[in-house]
Amino acid sequence: MSKQPLIAVAMSGGVDSSVVAGLLKREGANIVGMTMQLWNQRRLAELAPETATGRCCSIDDVYDARYVAQLVGIPYYVVNFEDAFEKNVVKPFVDDYLHGRTPIPCTLCNNFIKFDTFIEMAEGVGADKIATGHYARITQNSESGRWELRRALDDTKDQTYFLFGLTQTQLARTLFPLGGMVKTEVRELAKTLALPIADKGDSQEICFVPNGDYKSFIEAYCREQNISLGDMSGDIITRDGQVLGEHSGYHSYTVGQRRGLKIAAGEPLYVIATEPESKRVIVGRDEELLTQAFTARDVNWISIPPIQAPRRSQVRIRNRHVPSDATLVPAGDDTRVQVRFDSPQRAVTPGQGAVFYDGDLVLGGGWID
Repeated sequence: MSKQPLIAVAMSGGVDSSVVAGLLKREGANIVGMTMQLWNQRRLAELAPETATGRCCSIDDVYDARYVAQLVGIPYYVVNFEDAFEKNVVKPFVDDYLHGRTPIPCTLCNNFIKFDTFIEMAEGVGADKIATGHYARITQNSESGRWELRRALDDTKDQTYFLFGLTQTQLARTLFPLGGMVKTEVRELAKTLALPIADKGDSQEICFVPNGDYKSFIEAYCREQNISLGDMSGDIITRDGQVLGEHSGYHSYTVGQRRGLKIAAGEPLYVIATEPESKRVIVGRDEELLTQAFTARDVNWISIPPIQAPRRSQVRIRNRHVPSDATLVPAGDDTRVQVRFDSPQRAVTPGQGAVFYDGDLVLGGGWID
């Protein structure tokens, strides 16, 4: 009798990945648990990481993952990806903010770590596939043979927005056992499997940024790396050039932000753009945040080949954004697309992802330029 293929389960120490391990083990799968060490939580001590809450990949999470693996009865390893994580996630995160963009580190982590470096590491222990706790679904088109990424059954937990960089090779080797479940079912299953993390809260913050204070992180990281930020202060202005105040650093502002502007105005004003070159933060009324069209770069077509003609789609421009009807138009090559919304959308932000859907099917996605 041939031995069952080995599946490497990416165990973060949270409820979802723990349930994946317990569920696959109960089904008789041959599995191994692996936790990715991504960031030294004791690094940049001045940020007081011991007070941070709601982050994934902490030391406590590693302990929880190890304990669950022991209870489930599977081999378990901690693999160190700190160098790759810093190169592909942390440094681009800092660079984006310094260039007036708002990055999505979780997407970069998925693209370059969890479904790239991790698959390579899994191969090293003989695993044919990997399994994660992401809320998404994978199907295969019976006619084309192409692997397809689909939204999760639980729309409130769907994570496909962060997965638009996955390739056909990665989809073919990945399992998302929770994609057809809702979160309440997953927690109940954790209790049924007698896992001690059944009531553990979900992570909310970026794993390497204590308490969500990305401005302090950027400044501390640059000091550590001997990167001189210089004077980043400048004017807060309107589109017509009226100076309303000053700011201490343009990297502290993102498109759509209202709070913390510290300017006197007779009406609510929002950040509508930042200009790193001039160090200016541009503000305006809410309607000035509306955008009818934009270009997405570095587009990855997941479930379909690159489009050669305009195609209708629903487009999501941030994680909590309701996908809106739009037309996708090829813009020069397969990696650039112009998105033309039927109705203008609020706060289209450079550096964020634009993900294209056809119902629950993820067509592809790219970065807002």
